[in-house]
Amino acid sequence: VIDSLLAMVERGVSPVVPEKGSVGASGDLAPLAHLALVVIGEGEAFYDGERLPSAVALERAGIAPLQLEVKEGLALLNGTQAMAAVGGLALYRAERLTRLADVAGAMSLEGLRGTPVAFDERIHVARPHAGQIAVAEHLRELLADSEIRQSHLENDPRVQDAYSLRCMPQVHGAIRTALAHARDVVEIESGSATDNPLVFSDSGEVLSGGNFHGAPLALAFDYAAIALTDLISITERRIDRLVNPDANEGLPPFLTEHAGISSGFMMLQVTAAALLNEAKVLAHPASVDNVPTDGGKEDHVSMGMTAATKLRDIVNVAEMTIAIELMTAAQALDFRKPLSPGRGVKRAYEIVRLRVEHVTHDRSMSGDIEAIIDAIRSDAFAELIG
Repeated sequence: VIDSLLAMVERGVSPVVPEKGSVGASGDLAPLAHLALVVIGEGEAFYDGERLPSAVALERAGIAPLQLEVKEGLALLNGTQAMAAVGGLALYRAERLTRLADVAGAMSLEGLRGTPVAFDERIHVARPHAGQIAVAEHLRELLADSEIRQSHLENDPRVQDAYSLRCMPQVHGAIRTALAHARDVVEIESGSATDNPLVFSDSGEVLSGGNFHGAPLALAFDYAAIALTDLISITERRIDRLVNPDANEGLPPFLTEHAGISSGFMMLQVTAAALLNEAKVLAHPASVDNVPTDGGKEDHVSMGMTAATKLRDIVNVAEMTIAIELMTAAQALDFRKPLSPGRGVKRAYEIVRLRVEHVTHDRSMSGDIEAIIDAIRSDAFAELIG
């Protein structure tokens, strides 16, 4: 069975698996059943860009369908593999986005002529949360050698920046910690036996238990979803500060040279607000719900697959929101020229400008947002986030 699954992966046979239908206990029965169908030559699969009957896909790939032996079918169906896969992939993207949010936030701080004083190492050693310390260090690296900072180092009447700038280590760091916890749960789950019953070969015993219950994953994914929604929230606040003439430290209203005639970046902040609302709705925990199934025998379920798919959707929302901040902050930095931002911020600005031009007059910017999302997904910012 394992060799057959590996061959499917290596030769590009992907089972057609509906994402609906799992309550997260007993495992992901319905989705995993569709995966198992392909192993025995039934159901459907994608192969070489086509959706085919699985028997055809397997034949083209040179893989023989299996005749399953005792318990092999149960092991394929009765586990948490589907929710672990969906949520695990979402977490991988989320962790990278969290580091990219540091980059976008540093760009915004430079555009708003903020201070890096709040990122001083001594402040964060005094409250030694690992995520907080890591974010502060990352921000110091991004902001190093900033001419913009030097230009207002003396006689600046401001003492402190707004929380969305000053508290990035505390907020972004807490989000990193939440995602790291969720990753730990997924890593443990990925090496676990989650079917039922379990056969113990040393004693020959067959024991019935509950390892199929997805509570550990459901709670972890819900925690990650809440954390990521907070990241979207603080990102939207920075976007608003960049365009708001009452808060953007002398930048043109809505970052346009033609205020009152052109909308500038106004609609990007509106879009960010809509995205934040969507994330807040999706952040409601799936794991707090319970619908008994199987005639009441399965009277408490995890809803872990719902938690996983919601997390994936929130990651998509975060991706769009951070893309908007990158674009908005780049526009702000144009108005700070000829002064140059910190080394890391300058490099991020260059990556954005390779794909999106400075906005001089109103135009559709949906294509620009897509271009930055493509850059995020293609790891164009990898050198800045590790």
